[in-house]
Amino acid sequence: MESLLIIKQQLTRFYTRFEAYIVPVLKFLAMLFALLFINNSVGFMKKLTNPAIVLILSLLCSFLPANVIVLAAGFVIVAHMYALSLECAVVVLFIFIIMYALYFRFTPSDSIAVLLTPIMFAMHLPYVMPLAMGFTGNPISCISVGCGTAVYYILNYVSEHEDSLSGSSLSDLDIEGMMGGFKTVIDGILKNDLMIVMIITFSATIIVVYVIRRLKFNYSWQIALGAGMVVCFLVLIISGAVLDADVGIGGALVSLVISSVIVLILQFFIFCVDYSRAEYVQFEDDDYYYYVKAVPKITAQAQPVRTRRSSVRRDQMDFDDEDEDDY
Repeated sequence: MESLLIIKQQLTRFYTRFEAYIVPVLKFLAMLFALLFINNSVGFMKKLTNPAIVLILSLLCSFLPANVIVLAAGFVIVAHMYALSLECAVVVLFIFIIMYALYFRFTPSDSIAVLLTPIMFAMHLPYVMPLAMGFTGNPISCISVGCGTAVYYILNYVSEHEDSLSGSSLSDLDIEGMMGGFKTVIDGILKNDLMIVMIITFSATIIVVYVIRRLKFNYSWQIALGAGMVVCFLVLIISGAVLDADVGIGGALVSLVISSVIVLILQFFIFCVDYSRAEYVQFEDDDYYYYVKAVPKITAQAQPVRTRRSSVRRDQMDFDDEDEDDY
């Protein structure tokens, strides 16, 4: 345990010292993985799949605010959709405008969740996001995680139905065919039962984890993680059965367990306290009495520095009382 605390403190000092360099690198990696996932799913515009273009866009986004990075990723997706069909581009652009308005209005600080949620889905670890956002965010974080979930399923739907969705462009305007294409795309995206199930599950998980970890009893964060796992699994099963969605229970359970381990490691780095040394403090001012529970953080104790002792005998260094009187 002490070795882990030492590693935590060293990582914290390293991040504090080199934050100006680490943050751009993390933004670069986030945008790089996002572009690779987008290009792998819906890489219809071949120019945007060029590795040089991917690297240039990632480097540019490393110096931009997180909200702008999300916006850039959205434009890349719309460009790929336009290369497939005009109907897909218009529908997806309209959906993205609605999502961006909701996200920017209520959760502008959770932009990283919008970007990371599709990546976690691609890594088959989607449950990391609701559990982590329950610890680091608030109930409104359901919007950002829900937007990221919708983006993943939109890309997944378009990727699976590429042949049936390829249609008209600006140079080939067929009004009747376009209206049919719009209806096909809208029905395919909005009537995705599995997407609705995952959004409901993630929202319930975020709310439960947030509420429990805010309570004042000991080990609330650990209990919140366990409760979040149970609620997530139960809501997934129930909502899947109600909406008749094809939910892989076995794979979901394995992914949930692995995600919980990852979030437990995250929780160790952001909230590690010693409840055995908790103290209750009471003080007052002219208007109020204050009752405060103080829980100390767990930190690694500094190792005592060993010094070489002199070979001189202790009895030669000490002065007896008589010698002190002589002075």
